[in-house]
Amino acid sequence: MKKKIQPINNYVLIKIEEEKEEKTEGGIIIPESAKEKPKEGEVIAISSGAQEQIAIGDRVIYKDFSGTEITFEGEKYIIVPVDDILAKYVEVDEI
Repeated sequence: MKKKIQPINNYVLIKIEEEKEEKTEGGIIIPESAKEKPKEGEVIAISSGAQEQIAIGDRVIYKDFSGTEITFEGEKYIIVPVDDILAKYVEVDEI
């Protein structure tokens, strides 16, 4: 049986995009712990109380240092409260 993660209590599951390895000009690799935490990603699952504001598939921007990072089936995710989502990307018609 396949498993999935279903957030509860107004939380949202967001897939974190993998960041490329960063090096300084001198060739020093910057460790993950020294990097700023990613602040955007794709909504994968939503609790029932959060479905009015966002939808699965939305790309969102969330607060720094928010939520709990997890790894599930080899992918990195973060579970954040819906109130910590600051904005979502929307498509607009060009004028």
